[in-house]
Amino acid sequence: MKSTVWFASLRARSGDESTEAKVRKLFELAGFSSCIHARDRTAITLHIGEKGNDSFISPVYVRQVVEKVKEAGALPFVTDTNTLYLGSRSNAVDHITTAIHHGFDYAVIGAPVIIADGLSGRNVSPVVINKKHFATVAIAGDIVAADSMIVMTHFKGHEVAGFGGALKNLAMGCAPPQGKRAQHQAKPFSLRDNCTGCGKCADVCPKSAITIVEKKSVIDKSLCIGCFECMTVCPSHAIDIDWETEIPLFTERMIEYSCGAVKGKTDRIGYISFLTRITPDCDCVPWSDASIVPDIGILASKDPVAIDAAACDLVNQQQGFAESLLSRHRHPGEDKFTGMRPNTDGPRQLRYAEELGLGTRDYELIRL
Repeated sequence: MKSTVWFASLRARSGDESTEAKVRKLFELAGFSSCIHARDRTAITLHIGEKGNDSFISPVYVRQVVEKVKEAGALPFVTDTNTLYLGSRSNAVDHITTAIHHGFDYAVIGAPVIIADGLSGRNVSPVVINKKHFATVAIAGDIVAADSMIVMTHFKGHEVAGFGGALKNLAMGCAPPQGKRAQHQAKPFSLRDNCTGCGKCADVCPKSAITIVEKKSVIDKSLCIGCFECMTVCPSHAIDIDWETEIPLFTERMIEYSCGAVKGKTDRIGYISFLTRITPDCDCVPWSDASIVPDIGILASKDPVAIDAAACDLVNQQQGFAESLLSRHRHPGEDKFTGMRPNTDGPRQLRYAEELGLGTRDYELIRL
């Protein structure tokens, strides 16, 4: 049976067609009010964005969802979780400060920001899932405690997962640092012939696992936590991983964490995905690269697999931008994510999520 995915383009010729109005309309058409009961503590989960990043979802649009949740009689709070890597979101004090810097304060969004895993990422609840890689997963305590959720996602590329959509938002966005660490596990290694000894990898390593020896990067795998930040910042592509064996396992672990994030909330979650500023990287990086395709629109669904499948298809239908990270696959119908990173397999997320019963890849796209 097909899942319904609602789609709103960004075309507008009147106030009734503004992006704010479309967000509210998508909320209504997708039936999200039925997911929320009176007095629910409703988590609005999203990526607040690393400091220096500017492609995260606008707080103005988050405000529309907050108001719709309030109209349903619930108690909304906007939430994210602390990061595994060093940066502006590794503890709740810095995280909320960054949120305010990006416009996520009460005056703008109309709801409090609560970091779901607490001050230092230790507000954690174990969730039993009994899957292939994990019997139990660590989910942020306030995500587990929430009665219902609206998952707001900025759809974009990702260094390892291929793309980051609703499923990755559930998996990483609802996990504390120990849960993120459990999902990653894969350990990078240095390619000595490529390394210039610039030290950027060592600067970002949260566990001081990287040193520069004789002008070459050396990674201590006993200290490495597999956050992949070194891969992201390396200007000479001198750090790599075993894509053939490590990444399929990473993807499966990530999707199993998605199962943990939604457990106990059957029919209590709605998903909204923004296909705007579709950048090559996660919003965890402290920059925003040029978009790989034109802005497309906004999606809404109750099915995280279907909404990610639709988002992936819509991106791949576009003509890619030459002045972007896309080195190939720029034509409509070609895979834009392998056009940036040929070793990734984003659709593996969808296949495994469908196998685990999180949703279906078979969807009907309904345009406003």
